Amino acid sequence: MNIQQLEYLVAVDEVRHFARAAELCFVTQPTLSTMIQRLEDELNVKIFDRSKHPIEPTEIGKHIIAQSRLSLKSFSQIKNIVDDEQTTLFGKFHIGVIPTVAAYLVPQLLSKNYEKFPNVELIIRETPTSELLEKLADSTIDGGILAGPINNENFTELPVYYEKFYAYVSPNDALYSEKEIDLDKIEAKNLWLLEEEHCFRGQIERLCKLKRYENGKTLARFEAGSIDTLLRVIDGNGGITIIPEMYAMGLPEEKQDNLRILKDITAVREVSLIVRKDFLRKAMLSAVKEIVENSVPKSMRNEKLKEFVVEL
Repeated sequence: MNIQQLEYLVAVDEVRHFARAAELCFVTQPTLSTMIQRLEDELNVKIFDRSKHPIEPTEIGKHIIAQSRLSLKSFSQIKNIVDDEQTTLFGKFHIGVIPTVAAYLVPQLLSKNYEKFPNVELIIRETPTSELLEKLADSTIDGGILAGPINNENFTELPVYYEKFYAYVSPNDALYSEKEIDLDKIEAKNLWLLEEEHCFRGQIERLCKLKRYENGKTLARFEAGSIDTLLRVIDGNGGITIIPEMYAMGLPEEKQDNLRILKDITAVREVSLIVRKDFLRKAMLSAVKEIVENSVPKSMRNEKLKEFVVEL
């Protein structure tokens, strides 16, 4: 077993095709196929089911490939140690961003001209929280931006900013005439929520002291996949929802009239940059954190707001 064989396994798993994987690895298909066959013979297992199109890993193959990714990551850290010691800022940083943050942060990240870090390339992908943590755990991505704290001992969390919550109210809702929204006055039947996979939904439920289920049934009439959808539903059907500050700031002028602050409460969500505990590219991590920080208003980087964070 050698590093090259592990690289071939991961390449085939990514494209599910031997010929394309060989192209990615800059070898001929017979060479790649032979190396994988030798590894299967050595381990006495079949790693890929070649009868399927596209090919798929076997059950034991999935575990071997997952471990191969971790092993390759460990090997690559040898070079990372050297790079970090030399404080070299060069290369790609693959980062996942949860949907309720990506909607407004990613355009900011993409529009920036990072003259200070010309050799840093951010590869950004919108990724739900659960999938983001899985990809981070198996080193498919280098880092993630999500709502925290998640308090997981396997990851390092670096809080980047804190954003307040705003109410978005339909003109047809009874609370529209209020300048500030009293959360105790919001009726559950009029509150529109995101799908359960979004951690932002859990924060809203805590904020509004809502039960997720009643008599075994969800209290939500409709669960939206995005904040954009939520607002369109409210515009067409009435009601109210809660949205994060940066999203509120980006709304078109005609929708700003629907925004209300929350009455007698300071509540924020913490947005953090997260990496694995064993992530060694400290200089790169510091650069990425600075890039993200510079993409949000300075007022949101006030660490004193941490005491008002709503739990997930």
